[in-house]
This record gives sequence, structure tokens and C-alpha cells, in this order.
Amino acid sequence: MYPNLYYLFKELFGISLPPLKIVNSFGFFVAMSFLAAAYFFIKELRRKQAQGIFTYEETQVTIGKPASTQELALNFLLGFTLGFKILGVFLVENALNNPQVFIFSREGSWPAGILCGVFFAGLKWYEKNKVKLKQPETRTVRIWPSDRVGDVVIIAAAAGFFGAKLFDNFENWDRFVQDPIGNLLSPSGLTFYGGLICATLALYWYFRKHKISFINICDAAAPSLMAAYGSGRVGCQVAGDGDWGIVNSAYISDPNGKILPATSVEQVKQIAAANANFYSQYGPVENLHHASFKASLLPDWFVAYTYPHNVNSEGIPIPGCTWGEYCNHLPLPVFPTPLYEIIVCLLLFWALWAIRKRISIPGRLFAIYLIMNGVERFFIEKIRVNSRYSIFGFHPTQAEIISTLLVIAGVVLYYYAPKFRKTAVRQ
Repeated sequence: MYPNLYYLFKELFGISLPPLKIVNSFGFFVAMSFLAAAYFFIKELRRKQAQGIFTYEETQVTIGKPASTQELALNFLLGFTLGFKILGVFLVENALNNPQVFIFSREGSWPAGILCGVFFAGLKWYEKNKVKLKQPETRTVRIWPSDRVGDVVIIAAAAGFFGAKLFDNFENWDRFVQDPIGNLLSPSGLTFYGGLICATLALYWYFRKHKISFINICDAAAPSLMAAYGSGRVGCQVAGDGDWGIVNSAYISDPNGKILPATSVEQVKQIAAANANFYSQYGPVENLHHASFKASLLPDWFVAYTYPHNVNSEGIPIPGCTWGEYCNHLPLPVFPTPLYEIIVCLLLFWALWAIRKRISIPGRLFAIYLIMNGVERFFIEKIRVNSRYSIFGFHPTQAEIISTLLVIAGVVLYYYAPKFRKTAVRQ
């Protein structure tokens, strides 16, 4: 596992670049997933614009005005934040030892923050002053939906991160109660469905504000959402952020994390009991949730993995490790569920991308996405570690509940979608 890009470059290329410690692997791949989603979303929006499904919105803009006080203040704040934290990583003593903790702390470099703030404000002043007119002019410009993708990505990222943190803390309430501030500010611990729900609500408001048919937007976004989910899971697998599967009792691992065949389930239970401090977080050790599956044509790591050097530092110490705080691996191998989701979701993306031109009824492509996403997540939950609720004798996870609701919503939407032919007015 590579908790940040520093360790990835060092192990793969033999290059030691300490500044890369500030780039968390999980965050990097999530950012890449947003870029991938934006690329396919723009392509689909432009295709629908060419068909006349979407059109432009005319808006009035004033050019030639000098920079306002608000613009200068916002640019100063942005520059100050970057200097205080990002440059502060290189200027504050020992910050590079644990840049993630530093970024989410109150520490920083005040001189760097002020200098960067003044530079960014000055840059905005220069930019506006360069095109300043004696008499500012008001012009009418046309803005197409594809021109708004930058705004969409920012809104989705902000609302998605908020929702992912919120739902993760609801799902792990006991952990949140023990350290509310630490869990809220932690860069790890995100729930996909929380991000999806909050981002959807925020974007619904945004598109309604600009009079853009939301159901047609949902169809255009369906393949991109699946691509983003599949590629985002790369970050989960590379960083080892904790959303792995249950124990695969067909295998054990030696103290160094090497995968070995288990002689019996009792051997697995003995190792779990010896590491009760770790496994008790999932419930009584004697009731450890596990499944036995041996690889035949596949390599062992495809079905059993110990996530060495995981970003959460969970598990037991790796002998002789020199990776600082990232020196643990899981006591027993688990199913690498993020790897399965990468494969399945990217295949589902390809399927959605292939059929998108054949479905003309508004809402039906998004309905298929909801069903695919819900079914995929529901079944992956069967071998995934998660907190469970007790509801009328059933013990579902939060993701199982939401994925079931998504499948139901998808079926209902698919059935009633023809009615959107009349209501989905071409914008």
C-alpha cells in the first residue's frame, strides 16, 4: 500500500521526493476520478446539445470594471490558505514528517500565508486592471450546460465530501462520539452514498436555478458517475483506507504479512483471538465474520490481502518497517473488495457508455445506472466490513439499506420514465 505519493515513487522508481508526502494517495485518485467523470460528462452534454436536448442560457456580464474589494479579499484568502498550509509544510519544522496531520491542524506559516495572500490579490488586481475600460460595458453572453462543468465539479466535490463525512460518522457513531473533532477533520473515513446523496441535492438546486432539465442531466451524468466510482476505488485500494472485505479464512499470514494457506478454520480463529484488541472493534472475536475461498486460476492476493502500510495504520506492526506511522498490516488476510469494485464498476461504465445512444426516453439511462449501482454495492456488502444495524430481526449495513432503495428507485423511475417525455422540456 502507498499512503501517499512519496512512498509510491520511492518504491516503484527508487526516487525520494519528500514534498510528495503531502499528496495523499486516496485524495489523488479521487481527484483523478473527478477529472475522468468531467471528461465524459462534457462529451455527453455536447452530444445532447447537438441534438437540441440542451440549449444555452443568455446572461448579462459587465466587462472593463476594476477588481472589487470582494474579489481582492477572496483572492487574498485563497492565497493565504495555500501559503499558510501548503508552503507551510516545507517551512514549519517537522511538518513533512506527517503532512496530513499538519494540513488538518491549526499550525502553519504566517509569513508564507500573508505573502501568498498579497500575491494572489495583486494578481487579481493586475488581471482586472489590464482589461479595464474607461466606461465599463454590459454584454450578453451564451452559456451552455457544458460550460458549467467546472462549477458542477466544484459543487459536487464540496457537497460530496460533506455528505461522505456526515454519513461515515453516522455509520460509525461510537467512533465519532469518542473523538468528534478528530473524526470530522480526519482526511480518511468517507461513505460513498453519503457523498452521492448530498451532491445530488446540491446539483438539483443548481440546475433548477439555471432552468436546465434535471432528468436529462441525470442521463448525461450516469456513465460519468459509474466511471468516477470505479476509478475512485483505485484510491481506496492503493491507500488501504479501511473499506476492505471480511477475513478470508482459507488463508493466514506470517508476521511479515506474507499470505499462506490456512490449515483449518480453528487456526484462523486462534490468530483472531491472539489479536482480539484489533478484531473486537467488529464485535465478539468468537463471532468473527469470515468466508473461505481459495484462488485457483487467480493469484492469492486477488482473494486474500493484508493491506501492508495501510493509511489508517490498522493491524499489527511489520517487523523492520521504516515507513514511520505506516508500518502495520492486517493480522489475517481479507477480501480486497475495492479491487472488485474497480473491475465491476468500470465494466458497468463501459456498458452504460455503449447503450447511451440507444435510449431516448428521458430518465431511463439514469434508472439503469441506479439499478446497476445498487445491485453491485448490495452484493459487495456481503463480503465487506461495515457496521450493521438491527431492524426487525435483520442486520443490514447502511450501504445495503441505501443500495436497496436505489434499486427500488431505479425500477420505479424506469417504469414511469415515459411520462418525462412531456415534462422534460428541451432547454
